[in-house]
Amino acid sequence: MRLLEIAGLAVLGLFEVTVTATSCKPGEWVNLSSVPEPRQEHGTVAIGNTSIAILGGNVEKGSDKMMTDLLQIYDIASDKWRTASPAPYKVNHPNVAVIGRKLYLLGGLVEAPPSPGMSLNWVASKSSHVYDVSTDTWTALSPMPNGAERGSAIVGVYGEMIYLAGGMTVLQAGYQDAVDSVIAFNTTSGTWQRLVEAAAELPESRQHAVGGVVGDSLYVIGGRRYGQKNVRDTVFELNLADQGAGWKTSDARMPVARGGINGAAVGTKFYIFGGEGSPDTPTGVFNQSEVFDTESQKWSELKPMPVPRHGTQAVAVGGRIYIPGGGLQQDGKEVVTNGVTTTGKESAHFDAYCV
Repeated sequence: MRLLEIAGLAVLGLFEVTVTATSCKPGEWVNLSSVPEPRQEHGTVAIGNTSIAILGGNVEKGSDKMMTDLLQIYDIASDKWRTASPAPYKVNHPNVAVIGRKLYLLGGLVEAPPSPGMSLNWVASKSSHVYDVSTDTWTALSPMPNGAERGSAIVGVYGEMIYLAGGMTVLQAGYQDAVDSVIAFNTTSGTWQRLVEAAAELPESRQHAVGGVVGDSLYVIGGRRYGQKNVRDTVFELNLADQGAGWKTSDARMPVARGGINGAAVGTKFYIFGGEGSPDTPTGVFNQSEVFDTESQKWSELKPMPVPRHGTQAVAVGGRIYIPGGGLQQDGKEVVTNGVTTTGKESAHFDAYCV
């Protein structure tokens, strides 16, 4: 399967019909204005029902790949991007959330000091900041407690609280870890809080998973432990209104276990797309799209991603699930296209799945 470039649209293996930004039929994929710079491993959040923000990640600079502090905001109505004030630090795998008109950046992975013979060395940061959309300004918050820093966490918003479940503290060439702890940030008091013992740890450590809050429950779905191919198909659930009851593991497993996935909840259903570590594709990227019904506890398959990607986050707004950028091939995997070998490929492609 090779990547084609047709009228500015990246398409894997087939032609995709371009749908206008105003139309949206259930089960259809809509192409939108490209991300200003190809990027992956960034954070994505919705600001109300009018805008989508992408923060941090890795971008291409010539033949180099660099961590960035870029904050760019997409206006849904006009299908246009603008650049806002950069984050206080360069970061990838950021933990991000929005409450009202405030965007919270809580930790993430940053560059560690150079080490001899190590081409990649990212570690978790404790730094936490909040961005005010109305004033385009950043303000420092209380840093994460010692030992609680992480990137690539599963983030859920419940009232005034932002929950971070799992994540990772280090990502190096050939090694990455996974975290099982769960912490919370109180946006009213500006303080970090520990959970009760039964809720404070996942049943098993996770990173590069997907999840969020549906009703009173925080979900952690899929993901991996200690490597791109050490994937999981589990669904963990915590009732935030009864945290003493602890985490539950659903009997319903993902049809295809994978990590590096993206997705979002619409109503009582989680829609999940893509991922990396596939043994069945030349790029190592999954094109699977699936939906999990939290009420019936059942999975269903959806139309595959036209442009399979990993290393991005998705958000749901107004019956669409928006997926900006991402990686077109498994990181570190050698992929030969037209005689050129690459080990990573950021994408500017931006599309949405219509629910």
